[in-house]
Amino acid sequence: MEEINIAFKMKKITICLLFGWALSSYSQQPTFTKQDTLRGSITPERSWWDLNFYNLSVEVKPDEKFISGSNIIRYKVLEEQQLLQVDLQPPLIIEKITQDGHNLNWESNGNAHFVTLKKPQRKGDVNEIKVYYSGQPKEAVRAPWDGGFSWKKDSNGKYFVATSCQGLGASVWWPNKDHMYDEVDSMAISITTPKDLMDVSNGRLLKVVENKDGNTYHWYVANPINNYGVNINIGDYVHFGETYIGEKGKLSMDYYVLRDNEEKAKEQFKQAPMMMEAFEHWFGPYPFYEDGFKLVEVPYLGMEHQSSVTYGNQFKNGYLGRDLSKTGWGLKFDFILIHESGHEWFANNITYKDMADMWIHESFTAYSENLYVDYHFGKKAASEYVVGTRANINNDKPIIGPYNVNKQGSGDMYYKGANMLHTLRQLLEDDEKWRTILRGLNKEFYHKTVTTKEIEDYISKSSGIDLTQFFDQYLRTVKIPILEYEVKNKQLRYRYTNIVNGFDMPLRLSINGSEDWYYPNAGWKSKTYEEDIQTVEVDENFYVDPKSI
Repeated sequence: MEEINIAFKMKKITICLLFGWALSSYSQQPTFTKQDTLRGSITPERSWWDLNFYNLSVEVKPDEKFISGSNIIRYKVLEEQQLLQVDLQPPLIIEKITQDGHNLNWESNGNAHFVTLKKPQRKGDVNEIKVYYSGQPKEAVRAPWDGGFSWKKDSNGKYFVATSCQGLGASVWWPNKDHMYDEVDSMAISITTPKDLMDVSNGRLLKVVENKDGNTYHWYVANPINNYGVNINIGDYVHFGETYIGEKGKLSMDYYVLRDNEEKAKEQFKQAPMMMEAFEHWFGPYPFYEDGFKLVEVPYLGMEHQSSVTYGNQFKNGYLGRDLSKTGWGLKFDFILIHESGHEWFANNITYKDMADMWIHESFTAYSENLYVDYHFGKKAASEYVVGTRANINNDKPIIGPYNVNKQGSGDMYYKGANMLHTLRQLLEDDEKWRTILRGLNKEFYHKTVTTKEIEDYISKSSGIDLTQFFDQYLRTVKIPILEYEVKNKQLRYRYTNIVNGFDMPLRLSINGSEDWYYPNAGWKSKTYEEDIQTVEVDENFYVDPKSI
């Protein structure tokens, strides 16, 4: 395109090409529906009330792939309105909604249900509704990526059942305010299972009540929790655990696995306290001491359910036995145990308000793998690991997605995001300051929902570096900075291309084996040396593409 523009006589061709490109780009834009908006935006029927408490009760019947139950939704009135949105996805149906014992009417629009309240909703009041529901919920096809209920059986023929619903939404299996901006303050979860099976959910187990046809497991979550973090896990579990002495004192670490896997789990889960030690060092105290930490075996790969982290990595190191970095370091740890546990800090403690900002969860957590390696195997090993994961980056679309439609950005939020953060660590050139920033994020935004802007502003302010163009480059474009350089005897010329306006990130170059900082931007710069230049090497810890011209 650059060559076309240099000739005036080619303007007409340029305009045609640009017009064609625009039409092509427009045709590739995703089409969003009213349902996307109802799911992904803070609608008027959501904005006037603030969640306080859920009391979720569900009976699970694996033989029929059927569930039934209710959810009490307690809330504080922020503005006086009478129409309230509750979310529940078909084929589940709402049977009844009540407030103070009175039946309420509602109108449904797909997954969104608009409840007309009879009682005057006065500002400052705390009220609650109870939603009764039942049905055969969506069955997960490829959990956890295609969520819903996983109805499986273990090797002994006993039911092995679990839920997963990130992105798809918790309303795929229970009625709630299904938007990430408003987390409930605490929650009670009661799950009724067949008699020979156990349920493991979030928080702490308060009691087990024996019923005629099954057992009800009563769990309580003392901390704020996002909807997709709530889970049901049902199986023929055995339990073992330990007490970890962490930064806030005694932390219970409990493990639930299928009966036949107990011995393998006892060996593999020795990495769990190693994880806790590394992440408390880098990120600060585990955010949910009151609820404890659990690893729970499930019939899918795994998920970051809060205080009930699910695990299905077959008790192998790596990602199902594979090293995603192809450096060897990825086989030094159990990928699912480490990655999904890292989400307790970035996803469950610090939670995005809009799914477009999912990078806040995934970039920091993919980077946590690197920090685990750093803590236990050293800085050089960690650098090799994170640089090795660049082979998994596609640069297909920006990391940040469209807002208000429940849509995430590129999957590059994992390893492009991790390499962006690794590059940022180099810019600080102060590992203790970097650690202070990571811990500061978890303290400043403790149990909060956040936006990208809040995270960017905090890091910029804490680092003392204006990172506006840095984040724009890596989060909002698919362009990786190209460092063009040219050598003529003793002179080095260099500049950045493929960058956003104003991008001028410094980086380290090694010239003839001597390393120093250089400060490229969009314009050519030059430096003359005393001897002929034999070698030019760009520090690989900076996520840029070097190009000799």
